[in-house]
Amino acid sequence: MSAMPPNDPEPAATPQATPESGLTQLPGRGLSRWLLVRGLPRDPQATAHLTAMLVAAVSTVLLVRGGLALAGYPQVGGGGLHIAHVLWGGLLMIVGLVLLLSFVGPVIRPLASVLAGIGIGLFIDEVGKFVTSDNDYFYRPATAIMYVLVVVLVLLVHALHGRRPHHPSEHLAAAVDQAVAGVVGGFTPRRRAAAGRQLHRAGRAPGRAEARALIGAVPDDPVELFDPLRFVDPHRLLARLRLWARREVHGQGRIAQALPTITVAVLLAQIAYSGAQFGVRLVGRLDGPAGAVWRGAPGPIPLVLGLASTVTCLVLVIGGWRLLRHDRLRGFTWFHRSLLVNLLFTRVFEFDVTQFVATVSVLVDVLMLVVVGAELGRLNRLADAAEAQAAIDEEPGTGRPAAGDESGSGPEHAAAGGESGSVGEHAAAGDEEPPAAGSNS
Repeated sequence: MSAMPPNDPEPAATPQATPESGLTQLPGRGLSRWLLVRGLPRDPQATAHLTAMLVAAVSTVLLVRGGLALAGYPQVGGGGLHIAHVLWGGLLMIVGLVLLLSFVGPVIRPLASVLAGIGIGLFIDEVGKFVTSDNDYFYRPATAIMYVLVVVLVLLVHALHGRRPHHPSEHLAAAVDQAVAGVVGGFTPRRRAAAGRQLHRAGRAPGRAEARALIGAVPDDPVELFDPLRFVDPHRLLARLRLWARREVHGQGRIAQALPTITVAVLLAQIAYSGAQFGVRLVGRLDGPAGAVWRGAPGPIPLVLGLASTVTCLVLVIGGWRLLRHDRLRGFTWFHRSLLVNLLFTRVFEFDVTQFVATVSVLVDVLMLVVVGAELGRLNRLADAAEAQAAIDEEPGTGRPAAGDESGSGPEHAAAGGESGSVGEHAAAGDEEPPAAGSNS
């Protein structure tokens, strides 16, 4: 084998990519690792897209039902034909799917989410026709079936995206995904900020330096496109609600002191309303003539199950109220459980009984869930800070602040300080100034 000429430089050794270099940094087990090793990173923005789809679906059902009622339930078609809006729903779902399969990058996803959501709403609105032999659009349990479908989708989204934090490699994939659109259309300030946030959260994931260089090379684009997700982004909405709750509800004012009373009063009012809806109808059905059937009336099974879930909520609220005297954290935990029982069980049967009027109860439950969840988060932070301070105090040789020291080193100050300046919450609440895409983080 002949030697290379002395003047020719020796070729650089190509780095060999080993499977262990990336896999060793993946989660040890579970669904996250199973997805990542198969090249299926979760999109950090998926919750916003799926929320937009669900909001569009629910809004479509409510608008269609309300519009048809105001118009007298007209039929589109003639000559023995009826063009049901379930057909338009299927068409819009196909359009959303075609858009997602036709274009690369994140730009098309908001539009596809909204179109698919409208299609789902038009589709499930006519579920009564497909579960009855006489094609009954006004089939009473149809609203409960729609609600159960939405609840199942919400639980699936939470199981996939809400229970496990995103891996750094998933944030890196999201940053590269943003760059996919940027390399052809440029980066608007908001898009560059979003890519910078994902890159910052990628930490030391393999390929971060290359992704940072790619994002830094993307030219600027001053034209900001309309993004419908900004109106339904759950991160922005929840962050703003939590900031409001911390200022107005969980501070030191009268609302904070009266929060347990307000929570119990709202929950008891919801329980009383649900109990009246189920109880009065159940008594009327049992006291009616034997064999009498009122067409369109709810059956005894949903009435009994709805009343049972309402009683369960009442027990949880009473138990939480009693626990508040000794343990505020456990008391609000029971309130949180009561709200979950309301949303997952009671409202299902309430939709069967009161139809779309139950939507108001669902909105109240969701608002209370946010308030109670924010209070639980604050109490958990206080408990964690107290445990950390106790562990420090038990270690030998550690300095301990004086009893009269009011410099704010106690657990309350630690927890309060942790609430005031969270970068992620400020970004979610509308602060679009993340770390620069090209900076070291």
